Amino acid sequence: MPENPTSRPYRSTLREEQAERTRSLIAQAARTRFLESGWARTSVRSVASAAGVSEATVYAVYGSKAGLASSLIDEGDARAGVAQGMAELEAGAGDPAAQLRAFVGYDRRLFERHGDVLRVLVEGRRQEPDLQAAYVEGRGRGDAQRRSVFETWPKRAWRRGVDLQHGLDAYSFTCSMEAFDIATGERGWTPDEVERWWGDTLVERLLS
Repeated sequence: MPENPTSRPYRSTLREEQAERTRSLIAQAARTRFLESGWARTSVRSVASAAGVSEATVYAVYGSKAGLASSLIDEGDARAGVAQGMAELEAGAGDPAAQLRAFVGYDRRLFERHGDVLRVLVEGRRQEPDLQAAYVEGRGRGDAQRRSVFETWPKRAWRRGVDLQHGLDAYSFTCSMEAFDIATGERGWTPDEVERWWGDTLVERLLS
């Protein structure tokens, strides 16, 4: 009997869903294990065991222990509400102050909701060159997004003496995880207060 042609797309979709479910299980297990044991003391085998899959499956999906970092970086985007951030950027088109505050809001959410994992990556990158590359790639992704938006602003939007590169640099060391940790952990600021101060400061210092 000839095969029903409609069954092939169905099976293909089912395999894709199963593959995505496996990726998600591994990513969740990696997050849990890294937070419990730190980067150095977490093995691929322990991640596989926590995810309920074979060690070979983890390698097939992510390539290496350092490759698991990509799952943590992608998870950070999801936890920080990347879709919300993109919607705020689009809504603020033509208004540099609104777009600047949209970036600030995203980073506040990233550090607040995903900072525990980011600290694990910072720890691990000192020992693992591949992880260092993944960390730099993740940081570069955010910088490239800001550059692409900042480049759309007219020169008159910038405060006198401030150019595009100055704006990118100032943003990077103002809205940092280290600054967020000091403000919330040592000085007792709320995340709302940090976001408001970052936004007000950058708008005042960078824009005309």
